[in-house]
Amino acid sequence: MKIRNYINGQWVDSPECNTQPLLNPSDGALIGEVPMSSFEQSREATFAAAEAFQSWSKLPLPKRMGFIFKMHQAMVDNHEMLAESIALDQAKHIAEARGEVQRVIEIVQMACTIPALIQGETINGIATNIHGRVIKAPLGVFCGVAPFNFPALVFGWFIPFAIATGNTFVYKPSSDSPLFMQRMMQLIHDMELPAGVVNIIHGDRTVVEAWYEDDNVAGMCLVGSTPTAKAMAEGCGRNGKKAMLLGGAKNSLVVMEDAPMDLLIENILISGYGSAGQRCLASSNIIAVSQVYDEVVERLVEASKGVTVGSAMNPDVFMGPVINARAKQSIEQYIQIGVDEGATLALDGRNPAVAEEISNGFYVGPTVFTDAKPCMRIVEEEIFGPVISVMKVGCINAALRVVNAQKMGNGACIFTQNNYYTEKFIEDADVGMIGVNVGVCAPHPYLPFGGIKGSLVGNNKVQGKDAIDFFTHNKTATIRIVDPEGGTSAASKDNSVRSCVAG
Repeated sequence: MKIRNYINGQWVDSPECNTQPLLNPSDGALIGEVPMSSFEQSREATFAAAEAFQSWSKLPLPKRMGFIFKMHQAMVDNHEMLAESIALDQAKHIAEARGEVQRVIEIVQMACTIPALIQGETINGIATNIHGRVIKAPLGVFCGVAPFNFPALVFGWFIPFAIATGNTFVYKPSSDSPLFMQRMMQLIHDMELPAGVVNIIHGDRTVVEAWYEDDNVAGMCLVGSTPTAKAMAEGCGRNGKKAMLLGGAKNSLVVMEDAPMDLLIENILISGYGSAGQRCLASSNIIAVSQVYDEVVERLVEASKGVTVGSAMNPDVFMGPVINARAKQSIEQYIQIGVDEGATLALDGRNPAVAEEISNGFYVGPTVFTDAKPCMRIVEEEIFGPVISVMKVGCINAALRVVNAQKMGNGACIFTQNNYYTEKFIEDADVGMIGVNVGVCAPHPYLPFGGIKGSLVGNNKVQGKDAIDFFTHNKTATIRIVDPEGGTSAASKDNSVRSCVAG
């Protein structure tokens, strides 16, 4: 399968480029080759986007929105095809891949409300015959970098909002999971979106480094690791570009003595092992108060033993593989680190049993550590795999201290039926996204998505009004109304008028 760039309304072959093999994580088979685009090709994409911005930004809002409505319908009509593309190269289980596409459809629905959210403000009579107006205006070309784990979701966070508000976009999918964007871009192409409004460029950091000093680029977006977000923030800050950068995560799930236990275990399995633990809202740390710690451990280990592992396309298994051999090796190294640190390895997911025909896939099974301590690396660092650490604490205050000691502040959840615990947790947990009796605290598309501390490096979160604020800037107009018949002497004597125009 040939993976291609899409620049200025055309699929572009790059025979002179080096390529990276694209493997199916479920069985290790070669899917295709991904081009590692050059600095110059990256600049070609931003130039095309800058040229398109001149006319796209002037296109009446209803016509721009027409393309967003078409995008929504295209995703509805091609839901299964898009989900299969995610299950193939990203190896997210097909059921979860369908869920990801459905969530993006909901995000695009939210983007359809942009005409109501992009409205400006007007103040009449700030002085005699003078009015003030604030207009939300597009900025130009935005560039975005996607991680491997949510190829559809990150597309939904960036592109519909950027282009609906009048900007143009250059998007770099992950080289490990480019198929969704290949197929989504073809759907967009078939909508006859004007050339240059959305461009796709594949590659490594060379592609991104071309953007920092590119005068055509107004801002950059990322979902990725915290070190990568910090590096991009430095490049954006040095060159005066807006930045929306979501970094890493290490999420905690707090279990109080009155937790609904069946619901708890079900949600830990979904949150901890869904996407093979490769997501920013995975519940990696379970913090249980002493009254229920033993029960949580017993039930979690037993339930984890029942999690089936296999091909992402197999509807009868629960969890697919991790993305590649490097990820598998890294996760297994963390499991050994946990053992060396003194945590109890209650369930070892290394070398899980899978069918012979998929034995070349990249599989790590459910892994549970008990007797974990807050100072351990398996508790502090993002593993990005199906590894869960369980800790014992004495009370909600102790649990909150563990949560708040994390350098990353993405999300945290509490399981309780006590309103005091609920309200205290919402108020005191030092994270950006909070869940109560849910294992994945992913906000609805109408609400902002993103953490704090090391989990958010840029200016804004994604989704909702935050996205609109990021992709626009406020233009302020001061307007004096002049009578065509003359006679403005009274206004000229008004000191408030002088203060308005003196700046």
